[in-house]
Amino acid sequence: MAAGQSLSADYLAYIEQYRETAVRQQQEYGIPASITLAQGLLESGAGQSRLATEGNNHFGIKCHNTWKGDGIYMDDDEKGECFRKYGNAAESFEDHARFLKRKRYEPLFSLDVTDYKGWANGLKKCGYATDPRYASKLISIIELYSLDEYDTGQPIIASRKHLEGDESLEHSIDMEIINEFKLTHKIRRKWGLHYVTAYDGDTPDDIADEFGIKERKLRSYNDLPRRGDQQFKEGDMIYLQEKNEEAPEGHSTYTVRRGDTLRSIAMRYGIRLESLLRMNRMKKDDVLPAGATIRLRK
Repeated sequence: MAAGQSLSADYLAYIEQYRETAVRQQQEYGIPASITLAQGLLESGAGQSRLATEGNNHFGIKCHNTWKGDGIYMDDDEKGECFRKYGNAAESFEDHARFLKRKRYEPLFSLDVTDYKGWANGLKKCGYATDPRYASKLISIIELYSLDEYDTGQPIIASRKHLEGDESLEHSIDMEIINEFKLTHKIRRKWGLHYVTAYDGDTPDDIADEFGIKERKLRSYNDLPRRGDQQFKEGDMIYLQEKNEEAPEGHSTYTVRRGDTLRSIAMRYGIRLESLLRMNRMKKDDVLPAGATIRLRK
């Protein structure tokens, strides 16, 4: 696991509980265990979603015309849609495997069982989900948790013991930014702060919803306007908590480069914009001439 990424205890517990089921499904149906686990994690929020807790539905499968069993109703692409309700999780896993054996998903079974990227992209292409980033979400989960090792018959032990003594499970992170989909964007750490990097087209609402943060707080953390359309560019840094009052020791000043703004400098060094303005007795709209010196510490 790369430095700065944190593993979710809920995700680990889910993997531990259902890894053997996923491997059995691979052996019987030819569906990669990593794909089954990643879809279960993503669709059910590691077993915490309403569909999973009330309907034992771990894969978000809707009723459709052929379903003869019970249903659970909730808003999705449309209001009040019917989702399949199962007697237990095992029935959901079994139905998921049979669901993927339909003709629509037939092209997937020409792929190697170890080609999780091909399967992830194929699921999106075949119409399993409407989320344009569905494939990248599955791949991110698989790679962070090494789920592909279950496809080869040499699985790692994915349990809480796997993290004993591992400081990468950050207990210091504010619990309001933890939710079941946090792995869509990998959490990193810089200047003592947790942040993620954006995908092209992400919005403040996307990131706030993913991490369980109120959008107004996320906008405040990143010195964004309180309202208005805002789209991030690929690689933009987005802080998940309040930035610092000043830069760390060793970063006392900054020499302005062409194109810099006070906000971009504040973001680069993890400093609250209002603190940076105060230290330099400036206003946020002030133009910065190249070569000017900006104070980063009090």
